[in-house]
Amino acid sequence: MTETPHSDRGLTGHALIQDCLKTLDGSPGVYRMLDDQSRVLYVGKARNLRARVSNYARPSGHSGRIARMISETAAMMFLTTRTETEALLLEQNLIKQLKPRYNVLLRDDKSFPNILITGDHDFPQITKHRGARKEKGQYFGPFASAGAVNRTLSQLQKVFLLRNCTDAMFSSRTRPCLLHQIKRCSAPCTGLISKEDYAATVADAARFLSGRSTAVQETLAEQMQQASDNMEFERAAALRDRIRALTQVQTVQGINPRGVAEADVIALHMEGGQACVQVFFIRAHQNWGNADFYPRIGADIEAPEVLEAFIGQFYDTKEPPRQLILSHPLDNPDLMQAALTEKLGRKVEILVPQRGEKAELVEGAARNARESLARRMAEGATQTKLLKGLAEAFALPAPPARVEVYDNSHIQGTDAVGAMIVAGPDGLMKGQYRKFNIRGDDLTPGDDFGMMKEVLHRRFKRLQKEDPDRTLGLWPDLLLIDGGAGQVSAVAQIMAEHGVQDIPMVGVAKGVDRDAGKEEFHRVGQRPFALRHNDPVLYFVQRLRDEAHRFAIGTHRAKRSKAVGATPLDDVPGVGAGRKRMLLSHFGSAKAVSRAGLEDLKAAPGISQAMAETIYAYFHEKG
Repeated sequence: MTETPHSDRGLTGHALIQDCLKTLDGSPGVYRMLDDQSRVLYVGKARNLRARVSNYARPSGHSGRIARMISETAAMMFLTTRTETEALLLEQNLIKQLKPRYNVLLRDDKSFPNILITGDHDFPQITKHRGARKEKGQYFGPFASAGAVNRTLSQLQKVFLLRNCTDAMFSSRTRPCLLHQIKRCSAPCTGLISKEDYAATVADAARFLSGRSTAVQETLAEQMQQASDNMEFERAAALRDRIRALTQVQTVQGINPRGVAEADVIALHMEGGQACVQVFFIRAHQNWGNADFYPRIGADIEAPEVLEAFIGQFYDTKEPPRQLILSHPLDNPDLMQAALTEKLGRKVEILVPQRGEKAELVEGAARNARESLARRMAEGATQTKLLKGLAEAFALPAPPARVEVYDNSHIQGTDAVGAMIVAGPDGLMKGQYRKFNIRGDDLTPGDDFGMMKEVLHRRFKRLQKEDPDRTLGLWPDLLLIDGGAGQVSAVAQIMAEHGVQDIPMVGVAKGVDRDAGKEEFHRVGQRPFALRHNDPVLYFVQRLRDEAHRFAIGTHRAKRSKAVGATPLDDVPGVGAGRKRMLLSHFGSAKAVSRAGLEDLKAAPGISQAMAETIYAYFHEKG
């Protein structure tokens, strides 16, 4: 790849683009259009850079969006590639990184959970897995939500009785745990099932998750009949319960297409300058849930461009299935198919069905997209009205586009955290939430004022570093602080230190008797005031404050839980998570590791002689 910048401060718009053509050839590649502040306006790909860019040099014939983009262009950058497929992949990468204003942008690029049957243990564990597939074992998914995975895992435990405990817990058990008592685990940890029999249940679970559930059900039915014939009625009853649980899993799966083994069904609905993309995950002839996305689009963008951008960005960090079944055709389906095939390492097929079962799946996804967008637009209208009411209640110059709400959480000053949530015209912006581990060593335990000052100091210091010109939309239009006059005064002091005088800030105090509905609002230099008990704006502020409190409490609990799970091994040089697991598995506890002799440490799996000496020295030279 070769990159060529082109900028002439004396030229902009069509003239600049015309000037760029002098140095361009017909190579495939990616181009970037930048404004006079060097901010990226648009990223595009081309089979022939010269031909593609020459389209922008024309003075007329463009849509309103493209005409505005051209008029703002003050510089261009070009990156040539070997193939158009490579250009497509690079384009979607750059769009996700740079978030240009005029591109279709996938705003919610979350990962999806899978079910993992581990492959590095004699008695494999069945568990939820999210992220890169680095662990050994069999992966099944993706599922649309953690809830879908948890429900499926719960039912699979009833059917196959596979363990879900960690290896360390497994190796330290001396008697069966509660899950065995409630018939959710066969207790391999205490030898109540043989390795061979457990392996057979693992194979059955894998067959079920691969779509071969009928064979599993038939096998269980035969075993139940055999147990009944042998008058082993307790075993027959247990098998009957497993068959019932298996049937329930199949019922919960919903639509189970017979003619589609592995596909993502992707449907787009556009209305009023907004778009919703609905994705159904079909794996092993089973529907494993659906998810909706709302990419950022312009008013004059066509469906093929939206879908192409969505697919390119969506599968940038995810493994595509064998088939993509779409509601609209793409402009370059062969190119996208080649790019995804190259990424997956096996053929990916892109279909736009007109009839049959696949068309029915698309229609179902399109209906969901249409209904989801209607709900979102209705919620957006309500949100806009509430933000306008917020501006009127707090005497703001305009409805705020970004509201930041802050709260702290701790227990008598320990494991203290600060939390920030963000709301805007589209509702809660969860991707913008931030947590702050309170670091102030000079703070008195429980000093809420000091904690809030630290959080806001760090927030404004970061804003001034990342967005000093306030052009990226990261600065708030309104701060809501959980607290009264004291917190407001503390935050005002920090804002003054950072030279931030133009952002309104309001403290939300519980008010008389600390009852919801009697909140008092505090502003610097003004008397506290309250809103009417039934004012929708009051309910809106309460919801924002409660969401901040929920996020702060959740963050605090996670930090406290991590502290509870900490061991002295965490501080031993060279002992990471993997070695920690091996040591705990081998010795049973951190205390046993600290008391172990040098020769015992050397005998532990995965521990070299040098590491054994380091661990031994750490625990025996401290005294």
